[in-house]
Amino acid sequence: MSIYDYDVTTLAGEPANLHDYEGKALLMVNVASRCGLTPQYETLEQLHAQYADRGFAVLGFPCNQFGGQEPGTADDIAEFCSATYGVTFPMFAKTEVNGDNRDPLYTELVQVPDAEGKTGDIQWNFEKFLISPAGEPVARFRPRTTPDAPEVVSAIEAQLPR
Repeated sequence: MSIYDYDVTTLAGEPANLHDYEGKALLMVNVASRCGLTPQYETLEQLHAQYADRGFAVLGFPCNQFGGQEPGTADDIAEFCSATYGVTFPMFAKTEVNGDNRDPLYTELVQVPDAEGKTGDIQWNFEKFLISPAGEPVARFRPRTTPDAPEVVSAIEAQLPR
């Protein structure tokens, strides 16, 4: 199944279609505003801007499952991301990435192994999944791996549409 086949909701509460991103390389990230890793927003935005014209996008999925680090409303999240980090990449509604109410999209994503071959639950905020232009998850980067780490950048560049 392609990630394009899953239903998502924008941060503003509107239904969204992941088919809008078909043919692009994507970095899907569960994000939070009050996390020690929150400064990754800055680098995520830089990657989004740097590669956007080459068929790449970052997609943010706020999550409040890790230490209650995303407690705000959709408006709070949008304001924080815009004012603090200048985020322009698409943001979606709060999403549960683990547990009984895990979003179906994340049910598929957690099957992707990380660099050590491990699958399963999301460890913390800012876990990153690279999606091919065909909609297939191809790589997983754990939260402490920064978005500009060489292994992330080279993986993104390898997935950019030709």
